[in-house]
Amino acid sequence: MNRRAFLKSGIMLGIYASIFPVSSVSGCGNFINGNENSAVNITDDLPFKKIIKTNAEWKRILTKEQYRITRQKGTEPAYSSPLNDEKRKGVFVCVCCDLPLFKSEAKFDSETGWASFFDVIAKINVKEEIDNSLPETRTEVLCNRCDAHLGHVFDDGPKPTGLRYCINGVALKFNKSK
Repeated sequence: MNRRAFLKSGIMLGIYASIFPVSSVSGCGNFINGNENSAVNITDDLPFKKIIKTNAEWKRILTKEQYRITRQKGTEPAYSSPLNDEKRKGVFVCVCCDLPLFKSEAKFDSETGWASFFDVIAKINVKEEIDNSLPETRTEVLCNRCDAHLGHVFDDGPKPTGLRYCINGVALKFNKSK
């Protein structure tokens, strides 16, 4: 295939994808266990009170980068977070509301450039939503108390869960164990 044909087919594929978006592709690793219904969206009977703030309030509390990542669903550059190299014992909490999300014992080096965990502290502390912002469907991970965008979860992680929570370090704070 020559360069012109390659570019033309890429453009046509992009147009086709924008006209006919794929909402579910079973068995392609886009949903956890290939099941779009596995996303956790628990909002009733939470063991904590939901935190709701205006955009102006979030902008006063967060840095520009924290706001861009957590409130506007951004992504930090790979390998840019010092939390990637954090190896001390402790807990990673939401930068917006301090909800405990991940234990250091569940952290591993995925060699992706983002902090990676194979499990959450409690499933109820996060919620998952289908993310169709790219041509590939992904599962977005959000803080269940304040709805902060944290990152995404994939089904290519290590045992025992087989999950890889790929999380923006900007969305987290680390609390060292005493």
